[in-house]
Amino acid sequence: MAQNARDDVPGHPRAEIHHEHRDVTGGWLRPAVFGAMDGLVSNFALIAGVAAGSGHDASVVLLSGFAGLAAGAFSMAAGEYISVASQSELAEAEIQVERRELLRSPEAEQEELAQLYEARGLSPELAAEVARQLSRDPEEALEIHAREELGVDPHDLPSPTLAAGSSFVSFAAGALLPVIPYLLGAVSLWPAAVISAVGLFGAGALVSKVTARSWWFSGLRQLALGGAAAALTFGLGSLLGATGI
Repeated sequence: MAQNARDDVPGHPRAEIHHEHRDVTGGWLRPAVFGAMDGLVSNFALIAGVAAGSGHDASVVLLSGFAGLAAGAFSMAAGEYISVASQSELAEAEIQVERRELLRSPEAEQEELAQLYEARGLSPELAAEVARQLSRDPEEALEIHAREELGVDPHDLPSPTLAAGSSFVSFAAGALLPVIPYLLGAVSLWPAAVISAVGLFGAGALVSKVTARSWWFSGLRQLALGGAAAALTFGLGSLLGATGI
């Protein structure tokens, strides 16, 4: 939003702020919503296929739903843990390489930083002075080199445990939705389908918070994709059930 500017110094007006940016990284919302959406789509599709193949045996569907929830949530958590841990370990290794270089050849690393700023448009003299001042503190120099060369913050690497726990909880929450009607005594797929449809649309609408799409477009798109997955597995379950497999 535009703000009225006041002159702090005569002849030097303060710059006005005309707009705000959304968080383009998605923050916590993106992985949480996509984890829940993954759980909802995969488990509802599984339930639909099992319901069709078992002749809508509620006990079989319920067992399959909980099995799908547990297997998917643990799989997501394990995969996320390994992925983030590997990424963090690689970053740590490269940061240690940079630390050794700063201890071994501080002048060369300072010159490297100066060349980087010069390539970004600073004059050689200014780039050299900026690099000199930033290199006075070894830890600050390491942080700057890591950010500039590796794109990471040495003090803010992602946590594998947090990533795994978040994936487990969000996937399980989504996967639980289509199971709830059977826990409450449902004997047909329709209640689970209605709850899943509402969940899919809602999750899609939430995704619009980190995209440029409208909430209704994102909601309908996710509903269509999730519905297609469920319809395909329902058809496959019906086919296998009819053949007695």
